[in-house]
Amino acid sequence: MKIERLSPDKIRIFLTFDDLSERGIQKEDMWQEIPKVHDLFTDMMDQAYNEVGFDATGPLAVEVFALPAQGMVVIVTRGKYDHHLYSSLGEDEMPEEIYEMEVTLEQSDSIVYAFSDFEILIEAAHVLQGHITEAGILYSYKDKWVLYLDPADLEDDKHPALIAVLAEFGEATSTTEAVLEEYGKVIMAQDAIKIICEHFARQE
Repeated sequence: MKIERLSPDKIRIFLTFDDLSERGIQKEDMWQEIPKVHDLFTDMMDQAYNEVGFDATGPLAVEVFALPAQGMVVIVTRGKYDHHLYSSLGEDEMPEEIYEMEVTLEQSDSIVYAFSDFEILIEAAHVLQGHITEAGILYSYKDKWVLYLDPADLEDDKHPALIAVLAEFGEATSTTEAVLEEYGKVIMAQDAIKIICEHFARQE
């Protein structure tokens, strides 16, 4: 489980499928009100408080993005609860957890990884070249290099190997192609892996 603070009221949590399987949770369980999912959410909020100081008191909007063969990205946004409502209650009546979770789930077959350093992306591209050549769109987005791979351009049996390489060098992101197109800058519109390997040598 990896937690990143995006803003004072928003965090991103990356859950691997190992994180889920350790708790006996299936992907489709994530938007159901079942005890083990509630326990997972409580663990996530505890860890978020301990690691990044995120206070989960108040209404929370929870977005769950299922990523192919990688795991899940959970975006938690804290709203504001009604102070007047609770100020009329005595201390004993104050709820221990004011969770008003609104959960939405999106599933994407796209493989999207962000790289903070172009040299690391070059390294990844040369390793990926053994698996794919004519695929990939490269964007610049929020001071990172984002590689977008459309599953239609890839052979299904190569997905696990590709993701293993990408996960070693980059970071899975829930950023969609639509967001990248609108807010990012296209650096290489096609065949990004091939172009990077042709123009940039791997550092020894």
